[in-house]
Amino acid sequence: MARAVTDESDWRRFLDQQDLPPFETGGLRRVAVLAAHPDDETLGAGGVVQVLKAAGAAVSLIVASDGEAAFPALDSTARAELAAVRRDELTQAMAVLGLESAAVHLLGLPDSAVAEHETELTEQLKPLLRDADCVIVPWPGDPHPDHAAVGRAGLAAAPVHAHRWSYPIWAWHWMNTAEPTLPWRLATRCPLDDDQQVRKQIAIKAFESQLVIGPNGEDPIVDGAMLTHFDRPYDVLFREPAIGSAPIGRFADLYATQDDPWHTADSWYERRKRAVVLASLPAERYRRTLEPACGLGALTALLVQRSDQVIAFDPVDAAVRQAAEAAPSAELSVAALPATATDEPVDLMVLSEILYYLGDDDLQASLDNLLRLLEPGGHLLAVHWRPWAPEAPRDAAATHQVLRDRPELDQLVEHVDEDFLLHVFVRR
Repeated sequence: MARAVTDESDWRRFLDQQDLPPFETGGLRRVAVLAAHPDDETLGAGGVVQVLKAAGAAVSLIVASDGEAAFPALDSTARAELAAVRRDELTQAMAVLGLESAAVHLLGLPDSAVAEHETELTEQLKPLLRDADCVIVPWPGDPHPDHAAVGRAGLAAAPVHAHRWSYPIWAWHWMNTAEPTLPWRLATRCPLDDDQQVRKQIAIKAFESQLVIGPNGEDPIVDGAMLTHFDRPYDVLFREPAIGSAPIGRFADLYATQDDPWHTADSWYERRKRAVVLASLPAERYRRTLEPACGLGALTALLVQRSDQVIAFDPVDAAVRQAAEAAPSAELSVAALPATATDEPVDLMVLSEILYYLGDDDLQASLDNLLRLLEPGGHLLAVHWRPWAPEAPRDAAATHQVLRDRPELDQLVEHVDEDFLLHVFVRR
């Protein structure tokens, strides 16, 4: 029985109604693109890779299989010949996309059985992805098992410091606009100029073996209806956020290699943010302030001037030692949320650049513990950088929405600008 498909006109109407943010290439220098078979990367991300290259990123490609089982009836000799053809087609497509000098890693796993080798694939990918600051994989929810397996393995192998994105392939054809598993809240649109659109189409046509009748009269693997999904003036990617809390070792490594990883002392962003934090506090003075994740203590030192007592902590010992120099009168310790480093009630909590690093369970546990300490009428100030940090399970907007949803809190102050989001809440 033929599988139901979704016409591209349905997707166009749907996508035209979505306010998808533009794909941000700023700061990306080493991008690894993963594919299950030669042509996946061109279909799903053939525009994205051109945009990244134009922005100055070095793009590498990792292909899990040679796609030799595209036509299952082929014998072993014919499959080997098809694998060679598809590798040659990939070389042609990469040249069209302007990536003829890009590093290409062909892993040679068995086509249509990648999921059976997922653990092996994950281990193969780790050294190849070690230096990437962005990893782009097939969408793990794609209804093709090879695509899903490569997506899962790529995300498992991606370094914690890398941004992670995914691209759908067969989802466009075999799913529909009402499919609940498609993560539209995490979607982004990568616009293509006219030249990039044309190059993508020419690159797709390089995969002739997939576009024509098979050797035994089989239907084309990628037919005309399927191709229409990849003839858009943009590519669509889904962000793949970190699942759990950012590992403390990540921050310890940063402090081990840099005295001030976030430039808290000299950046205008940090200095302006601290000024807005202090100006947003509703009370002139507080009895007892709690500051988790105090870092180097730049904000801690200012909170000391507004509080009778400041209790601050950070999970990285090196940071706490420097914070002690910046704010010698504060009570400092090494600790990490959901722990609170104190059982004393407080009338002010300042949560700066920390909550979005917590996985769902740790975030809820942290808020439970913190709100037990916050006195009725006490204030909770949260401030977070608006761009999505690669180590973070959520961005600032989603993080602050969690605070808004807590029944114990009422909002007093909101500050939104292009750099950071700040809210002050009062404890009921």
